[in-house]
Amino acid sequence: MRARFAPCYAQQPKPPDTRRMFETLTKGFRNARNRLSGVTELNEENIDQALRDVRLSLLEADVEFGVAKAFLARVKEKAVGQVVETAAKSKGRKIKVGPAEQFVKICQDELESMMSFDGPAVELAKKPKPTGIMMVGLQGSGKTTTSAKLARFLESTHARKPLLVAADVARPGAIEQLQVLGEQIDVPVFSIPGGIPLEICKRGLAHAKKLKCDTIIYDTAGRLAIDEPLMKELDEIRSSVDPQNVFLVVDAMIGQDSVKTAKSFHELLGLSGVILTKLDGDARGGAAISIKNVTGTAVKFVGTGETLDRLEEFRADGMASRILGMGDVVGLMKDFEEVVDEEKAEQDAKRMLRGQFTLDDFLEQLQTLQNMGPLQDLLDKVPFFADSMPEGFQVDEREIGQIKAIVSSMTRQERAEAELFQKQPSRLVRVAKGSGTAEKQVAEILQRFAFMKQMMGSIGSQAGMLGKIPGMKQLAAANRLRDAVKTGGLEGNPMMANLADQLLEAAVAEQGGFGGGAGPGPKRVVNKGKKKSKRKMQKKSRRKSRR
Repeated sequence: MRARFAPCYAQQPKPPDTRRMFETLTKGFRNARNRLSGVTELNEENIDQALRDVRLSLLEADVEFGVAKAFLARVKEKAVGQVVETAAKSKGRKIKVGPAEQFVKICQDELESMMSFDGPAVELAKKPKPTGIMMVGLQGSGKTTTSAKLARFLESTHARKPLLVAADVARPGAIEQLQVLGEQIDVPVFSIPGGIPLEICKRGLAHAKKLKCDTIIYDTAGRLAIDEPLMKELDEIRSSVDPQNVFLVVDAMIGQDSVKTAKSFHELLGLSGVILTKLDGDARGGAAISIKNVTGTAVKFVGTGETLDRLEEFRADGMASRILGMGDVVGLMKDFEEVVDEEKAEQDAKRMLRGQFTLDDFLEQLQTLQNMGPLQDLLDKVPFFADSMPEGFQVDEREIGQIKAIVSSMTRQERAEAELFQKQPSRLVRVAKGSGTAEKQVAEILQRFAFMKQMMGSIGSQAGMLGKIPGMKQLAAANRLRDAVKTGGLEGNPMMANLADQLLEAAVAEQGGFGGGAGPGPKRVVNKGKKKSKRKMQKKSRRKSRR
């Protein structure tokens, strides 16, 4: 676990049509939830009012009309006449459940069923036959870049050895682009300049066997629109190399047109799945909900950024949770685990809880956040974060860069001893000039750092008046950490849970064990006043005996 840096936010001016991923959908479900928050029971009247908000957001988000109508009908059928329990058990604890929560749960179950798929995202061939993956789609959907992203994903998460086959000879620069991307991720690329796509794919299969690659990704040609020559070429390639997977790469920003494209490709090629790209842009999210219901094939992967590590396996439960504005804790933890060394993080956490937090640690937390991906995407995964932010809110990524520049402009001694800036204010001037910022900005960063340092130290030290009792400080720290884990929705994080357990063990050891367990046993409590009175009585008795 690492200490969390509370990022700086700023409301940035932007074009009116630009929207955060799924913001339109989330807004509608949030309004519906708020509308039901004050009611005592679910009936047809208040359900219709809530569904009106949901209907508008679904249609505005480019969800296909028939899909939206069927979804609303299923939700209404399950919600009306539902007996709302006032309490339910969750993981051994009783929690209050109201009509709003019941409505959200029904919506989440329906969204998951609309987007989920059975089995693995990629069907693997039986060895020694290499697994074939054919990438198809229209021009401009990001097919070539997604091919490289998928190769990197399979190599890093499934220990596969992929080969990229450049079979797109129609688009100028497509082969060179794939070769450059292959070099960046250290994956071989097979190409034949001026060759025929069908021949390239056939020889690519033989080349993969020669290199002992177990996965082949065919980057095929696209068109500006679906036409007969394109589909004939793709059908010939599919019949020749017999891939286990045929993935359609679709631009999520084109809305319902993406659903029509998926339907046409599926009818002619028999798709294994769909990869949605550009979900980090102003995509309204309707395609993710509509594609499976219209075409019968599900979304298997989503691209959420331009860099080659921004491809993730599609999780219907996480996407449904994000659409409903409840975040995606599982996805957040996966992002966290990808960039954090667990052993080092645990040592850092122990040190920080003792108040040993420096500006170097501060800078490291920023770097960790940036490695996890765009901050806006990360914050969308935080439960109910959107509810507390104004509409249209966007994170200013530039401010993170300014903070890094400020801290990097400090000397090693200054980063280790931030108090030097209070003793010698002239240091502020030097750092401001070195980082190209104002002195006020440097002072604000130091104030934030001081607050974080104080907060980290207080977690392990605040036990109130009970702090004088042996082990109570550790026990207080463990309890605070456990509460932070629960309220932050991070109960599944083994590093956080392990650290809380260690603090609890330290408390038990210092107190000699709870309930007579192993250990030296509780210390004997001595009544000093009673002992002093006893000494006086003994002294008085000795005087009498002398007389």
